[in-house]
Amino acid sequence: MEIRNLHQPFEVEFLTIGKQFEIPKYRNTFFEMVFILEGTGTHTVNDHKLPYAKNKLYLLFPQDTYSFEVEEQTHFCIIRFNLTYLRTQSRDWLQRLEFIYHQHNHMPSCILKTITDKPLVRALVEALEREYTSPNPQQQLVIRQLIDTILTVASRNLLLATSGVDATIKTDNAMLLLNYVQQNIYDPERLKVDQIAMEFNLSPKYVSEYFKNHTGQSLQEYINTYRYKIIETRLRYTDMRINEIVLELGLSDASHLNRLFKKHSGVSPSDYKRSLAVEA
Repeated sequence: MEIRNLHQPFEVEFLTIGKQFEIPKYRNTFFEMVFILEGTGTHTVNDHKLPYAKNKLYLLFPQDTYSFEVEEQTHFCIIRFNLTYLRTQSRDWLQRLEFIYHQHNHMPSCILKTITDKPLVRALVEALEREYTSPNPQQQLVIRQLIDTILTVASRNLLLATSGVDATIKTDNAMLLLNYVQQNIYDPERLKVDQIAMEFNLSPKYVSEYFKNHTGQSLQEYINTYRYKIIETRLRYTDMRINEIVLELGLSDASHLNRLFKKHSGVSPSDYKRSLAVEA
């Protein structure tokens, strides 16, 4: 099995493969998003197989193994990006992509769950192809902005799917409450029970019970788990220091962050960071 590397922050490729052709199994050291413009076949990720068809968008993580078996001629759009690309983005951009890093199930399933977003992403990919094949002023800037928008739409779909919650969300209000917590995870004042109760017209005594009944997790458990995932992302994909992450999340101090991270991972943030250096 070939292991592939990316030697620039990002790249785009449009590829047409004839019918009855199998793309060999690969493992990447970078992120890859694949959109199917036309064609049908089978997509395999980590030995799990599912059929693919046009207007499907797939996300592949570093170390995922994958292949495609083409049945009908397929036109692919492939967007590749690595850690260097991620580290050039703004903090707000990284925050919008938290779901892409942590909520995906590493299965060969389309990440577009909202029907109306499929034609939107297709239009963005078609615009990307036009820009890619026709040199224009500020071409690279436009390409980066289109990629950013595609990633943001993907993040929104993963948000709506809320795959990080074990239980099925039972009501629209519960979905709104979950989204409220996710959107305000960087503002501890807005995550206080009294504030949430006021926002959703609930009794403060009932907020935690309501949240657990509809998500399967207590409110504080969900908040702490989500914060842990953000910390892990910052340690893995950015050069932010502990005190900067503390400030971003509005935590009381570095000790608070260290306790939270170690409770979920079993190691301190500094030990985790050292282990990443060893892996590299």
